[in-house]
Amino acid sequence: MIHEPKFEAAEPLRKALDAVDTNEGRSTWSFHVFLAIFLAIAAVTWASYDRWSGPVMNWLDTDSANASPANKRSVQRTAEQQMLIDVTQGEPAETIVTGENALAVNAALPFSGQPVSAARPFRLAATTAVNAQHAQTCLTQAIYYEAGFEPLAGKQAVAQVVLNRVKHPAFPSSVCGVVYQGHLARVCQFSFTCDGALFRKPQKAAWTASQSVAAAALAGYVEPSVGTATHYHADYVSPYWAPKLAKIKKLGAHIFYAWPGGWGRRAAFTSRYTGSEYLPSLEMIRKPAEPFQEPDAVNFAKNGLSVPPAVTDRHAETDVGGRLDVNKGWTLRIPKPSETRESFAKLRDNQHAPSPAGRTVSEGGGL
Repeated sequence: MIHEPKFEAAEPLRKALDAVDTNEGRSTWSFHVFLAIFLAIAAVTWASYDRWSGPVMNWLDTDSANASPANKRSVQRTAEQQMLIDVTQGEPAETIVTGENALAVNAALPFSGQPVSAARPFRLAATTAVNAQHAQTCLTQAIYYEAGFEPLAGKQAVAQVVLNRVKHPAFPSSVCGVVYQGHLARVCQFSFTCDGALFRKPQKAAWTASQSVAAAALAGYVEPSVGTATHYHADYVSPYWAPKLAKIKKLGAHIFYAWPGGWGRRAAFTSRYTGSEYLPSLEMIRKPAEPFQEPDAVNFAKNGLSVPPAVTDRHAETDVGGRLDVNKGWTLRIPKPSETRESFAKLRDNQHAPSPAGRTVSEGGGL
């Protein structure tokens, strides 16, 4: 008779091993579930980054147009960089030379040998329709009031400077924040936000042209001629800060500058667009000390001008030539010498040609 061995003593060990296997299975299953949930959260976070990053970054980064100096976040800057910010955004920025002296000073300041690299395209991040509209409006205002009657390239250059600032850590990280920086302070970055110009009604054609330039810039158009320029000024003034920056381009009535050294190179433009725009109402804008002489601007056509007069125009009171309105597609053209010679030769030949027989002067139409 064969006896089967009994393993009663080994039964507790077998149950313990079965329990270990069950626990390991549960642990593996729990790990896989956790991993799947983590990856799903990461994917959703990455996909929706442009939606939530704007408000969050705007809350973290209080270095904006409406932030008080006490609340501004500390930024690691060199002494030279801080000096450049102080002279371009502080009280020294008010010191300027004007008139004929400014023209001489600007001409004497040489262009920088610093490389000019085209900026990276700016594209309006996914944001609310209201924020997108505010960005469009602020950029259009900057283009119109700063270069509304400049050639197309001049308008595009101004738009490029605004968007370059949005991407540079020395400035606010929104379009309206850049345009309205300092509009309630002593020194505003764009003069039209604090000199009362916003209370004047825009000229329709120039405003429409500025809107088109703004829309293209926000959609990724880059004006390569001004590179990473962050500053400019009209050629009939010479600000205190001009010699401290890199002069890179003269375009139309404006001279453009970039930060000197590494701070002006494309790699330094690291700020991320917040997507949150604040457009001040006219009640928040400083009104002019004296009322505008609107009739002079509105009825300018009566004096023979094709565009509103500007302080830089040099006309005699009886000069009805005015400036050429490039927004209407008009261009200034001087005839070539060959064209004038041909016209003169034809006129001379007609005058000296003998009259046909039997034909009197009166038959030819007279003089």
